[in-house]
This record gives sequence, structure tokens and C-alpha cells, in this order.
Amino acid sequence: MKLRHCWLLAVLLPCLAFAGSSAGSFKEGVDYDVLAKPQPTESGDKVEVLELFWYGCPHCYDLEPTIEHWLENPPENAVYRRMPAVFRPEWMVHARAYYAAEALGVVDKIHRPLFDAIHAEKRRLFDEKSLTDFFAEHGVKPEDFTKAYHSFAVQTKAQRAKVMTRRYGISGVPAMIVNGKYRTSVHKARGPERMMEVIDALVAKESAGG
Repeated sequence: MKLRHCWLLAVLLPCLAFAGSSAGSFKEGVDYDVLAKPQPTESGDKVEVLELFWYGCPHCYDLEPTIEHWLENPPENAVYRRMPAVFRPEWMVHARAYYAAEALGVVDKIHRPLFDAIHAEKRRLFDEKSLTDFFAEHGVKPEDFTKAYHSFAVQTKAQRAKVMTRRYGISGVPAMIVNGKYRTSVHKARGPERMMEVIDALVAKESAGG
């Protein structure tokens, strides 16, 4: 009988823990919003955590250490993904640069250094030429970057990012989308660490069946 009680507690306690945080600390419309229309994900059976960002955004840059810390020990059922937001034509340059880096397999080599170059070093990396030079500094041949940057696949992904920026209903960056259903941000959650707690709670909710 005692063993049965222990098993029941093991099953119920995680659900009760989320229920407490959802009803108390984290509330719909206060700490996060529910999208009017759920959007597709690319995470299969796992829960997608999607960050929308722009390399020129200082708040996105400030969030990087928090994201990196969270990624050291993310929820077991979560899959993290980035998507460059595209609000204005000039943002498309960075979207194509990100997807070019992805196509070339150098996102991990380029992502944080590009943020650092723009915000810490105050470099003007907002056009194709300057980005070609930047990628070259990190071992990418100019002709390889140019080919990827102008490829059909990269342009298609960048255009889709523009469409999804609108569909997610975000008003600025950084913004986080959980499993194509929930939207939150540093501003909405009132702080970066608390935002990650909101995300953890939403991941737990989705893992438990939504």
C-alpha cells in the first residue's frame, strides 16, 4: 500500500507543481499569451521553444547569456530553435545571413560573435558586403557566403521567417514561442530569468498534454 501511495505521489506532484505556478505566479494574459491560432512546429513529438531575435537588437544581445545558461540544462522534452524576426526590409539582411550560416554549418561559430561585433565592438554589420567580410574573418570563404546568401533555400527560409513574424503576433524582439501556442517575452514575464521559468512551466504543461 505504501508503495502504491509513493507511485501516486510521483505521478501527481509534477502536475500539482505546475498547477500551482500556473494559477499563482504565471497567468495567461499576464505572463504569457495564447496565440489565437496555433502555428506549426518543427520539433516532432517534443515541445518546441522558439526564440525570435534580430542581431541589431540590444535586448536580444542582453538575453544571450540567459539563453546559454538555460541551454546547459533544458527541460528533457524541449527542443530549442531560433528564428530571425523580420519586421522591416533591413532586418531581412540578418535573416538571410543567419540562414546562410545555417546552410554552411557555421551557426555556432558565427551567432554569438556577430552579436558581440555589433553591440560590444560597435561594428556596422548591416549589409551584405560587411557581413561577407565578417564571415570571412570566421573562416567562411566570401564566395561560399555569397552563394549561400543568394541561394533559393536561404531566401525561402528568410521569407518564411517574415511571414511567421507576423503570424506569431509579436510586437518586438526578443520574443519566445512555446510549441506554436504560447507567446512570452522578457517584458511580458517581467525579467529574463522569470521568462525562462514561464517557458519551463509551459513546456511542462505541453508535455503533460496541454
